[in-house]
Parts: sequence; C-alpha cells; structure tokens
Amino acid sequence: MNASKQRTSHLTLRALCEGAMMVVLAQILGYLKLWEMPWGGSICLSMLPIFLFACRWGLGWGLLSGFVLGILQFMFDGGFAIGWQSIIGDYLLAFTAVGVGGVFTKKSWSIFACTILGSAARFLVHYIVGATIWAEYMPDVFFGMTMTSPWFYSLLYNGFYMVIDMVLCLVIFAALYVPLKKYLVGGDLK
Repeated sequence: MNASKQRTSHLTLRALCEGAMMVVLAQILGYLKLWEMPWGGSICLSMLPIFLFACRWGLGWGLLSGFVLGILQFMFDGGFAIGWQSIIGDYLLAFTAVGVGGVFTKKSWSIFACTILGSAARFLVHYIVGATIWAEYMPDVFFGMTMTSPWFYSLLYNGFYMVIDMVLCLVIFAALYVPLKKYLVGGDLK
C-alpha cells in the first residue's frame, strides 16, 4: 500500500473512532438536562461534541455523526414523537442538521461559525416541524402570551432552548479557545 492510501486509511479510521467517541459523549451530555420542555426539547450540551467533531472533520463526517446522535436520542433518551413525521423531523433531520456547521473547517474562527450555523440549522428544522406537525398541540397561553399562530408558538418554544444551548456551547468554546485552539479547529489533523 502506498503512503497516500495508508495516510487516507489512517485518517478514516481516526475519524470513525473520534466520531464514535463524540457521539457517545453527546448522548451522555444529552442525559444531563439543565431544563426540559414539556413536549420535548431541552437545555443541555449534547450538541457540543458534534460541533467539535464537525468543525474538525468537515461536513460529511459532521452530518453522519449528527444523524447517529439523532437515532440514539430517539431510541435511548425517551424520544417524544407523535408519528413517523415527527421522528424524522425532530430526531433524524434536526440532529443531522447540527453537523452542517462542518462547512466551516480548519479556520481560526470555524468552531464559532460551526456552532452558530449548526444551531440555526437544527432550530430551523424544529421550527418547521413544530409549526406544522405539532401545531394541533399549541396551547392557548405560552410564556404568559396568548397563542394564535403555530409559527409564532414554534418560534418561542424551540427558540427558547435552542438559543440557550447555542450560547452555552459558544461560551464553552470561547473558554477553551486559547489553550485548545489547535484541536478545536482540527489543526492537529494535518
């Protein structure tokens, strides 16, 4: 085997192993909820390892790790769904979308851009699913406001925990940025 193929094989194996560890860490962090919403969704740090992995390895690996996390979240974290559409939207698509931040890779600012884009992509999926599939479960009053539009309700409901999750991840990455910058942006993979 020539050196180029051997290097590619080594990097693929490394990505698979690191990805598996990050998905497991994300699943564990998903159990440590700071706040849980009544119909699903919670404030936790489960996206943090997926952002890190996507930023280090890129879009394809990030999407794959998010997809696997979505399956595990549904299976082992008491997945809350009202039908197959909700399973696909709230778990498979939403968690896969976390990995979309992998388009920003190996740049000095990529961990922050990855976190913002991945959070926005996941929010967008939850927002659409919430306003369409979950619309019939919209309460009359939410956060002390009268609800008349499922789109506004979904914005409030999903935005509440998603923005807090994103800010928590950004704060943690900012605290780790100086001592671990090389690892946060995949500089050690060269």
